[in-house]
Amino acid sequence: MNTTGTIDRPLTHDPKKQAPMKPSTSEPAGSVIEDVTTTSAIDSRQNRTREMQLIPEALARAHMHERLQEAERERRAVRLATARRMQRRAERASMRARRALAMAVMQ
Repeated sequence: MNTTGTIDRPLTHDPKKQAPMKPSTSEPAGSVIEDVTTTSAIDSRQNRTREMQLIPEALARAHMHERLQEAERERRAVRLATARRMQRRAERASMRARRALAMAVMQ
């Protein structure tokens, strides 16, 4: 398979094996200041590593993990509040039953 790579997905990650950057053919000659050295192009390609390309995905994954933890904490807080509310309701029902039993015994 003889496909050429793109900037986002280079054919190889080794900068020495990549084709050198060439000026655009659609622009007239002399309209662009030519780069005298090609070492800066190689250096800039070396900075474009796989890790740097994956940084946005890692940030999104960390953000989603944080949001999931926040949602889980919120669910736990809601469950705790519901449990406390039900406990108070049960205690009130127990007190009413005791009172009713005490009134029935006294008569």
